[in-house]
Amino acid sequence: MSVKMDTTDACDLRFGQVGIACVRVRRVDAAALCDELERRVRAAPQLFSRAAVVLDLSHLLDLPDDGAVDALLEAVRSAGMLPVGLAYGTSETEALAKRMGLPLIAKFRAAYEPASGAAPAPVETAAPRHDAAPPEPIHATPTSGNAPTAQHHAGAVRSGQQIYARDRDLIVTGAIANGAEVIADGNIHVYGSLRGRAMAGAQGDENTRIFVSDFRAELVAIAGHYRVFEQIPDNLEGQSVQCWLEGEKLLIAKL
Repeated sequence: MSVKMDTTDACDLRFGQVGIACVRVRRVDAAALCDELERRVRAAPQLFSRAAVVLDLSHLLDLPDDGAVDALLEAVRSAGMLPVGLAYGTSETEALAKRMGLPLIAKFRAAYEPASGAAPAPVETAAPRHDAAPPEPIHATPTSGNAPTAQHHAGAVRSGQQIYARDRDLIVTGAIANGAEVIADGNIHVYGSLRGRAMAGAQGDENTRIFVSDFRAELVAIAGHYRVFEQIPDNLEGQSVQCWLEGEKLLIAKL
């Protein structure tokens, strides 16, 4: 009797753009970390409950030992988030990740590369001033023919869907539903209602902006500086707005 062998591959392995948050540790205090993350989860459970996060140890003067890092990881889990790896760093960080069986996430590599040998200064996420005056419009200058054009997405972005424009701007001509994400390394233009999340400057460009014709967002972020909205301020809800960074402050103003 002959036996027919199944030659079908057991799985497919593919790489794609994945939305991962970064928990930047400022001091080795597992209890304080858990309390702070629990507060974030309670404030916006739809965004942060069971969110995939990377632990960034680059702003500590000394790399913690394995036991301390394990306690930090457990603090993240206890708060309701899911740690998936460590931010890319020094050779010591790489060795730590290997010992603990964790991947290194290269997306957060820049945090480990200050201009000097000193540790980089902490970066605080500041709440925007909704009454701030918008900056003067920026007029685009012609670029070479090899420069990438903006990525255009026509139609709605449904809940659970993610659109990512790598190395370019993103233009969306349609509504972005609650639970949907639009991400770009450049600027984001939304010609429709933004009810989900918009994240510009995904690779760290702090000069990028977000333009929305109907603002009802869950979250907006520029170069990692984010603002979560449980309730849109009356003077911004449904308005045409632009978002930009001024220093380390994420500002939002009506157009």
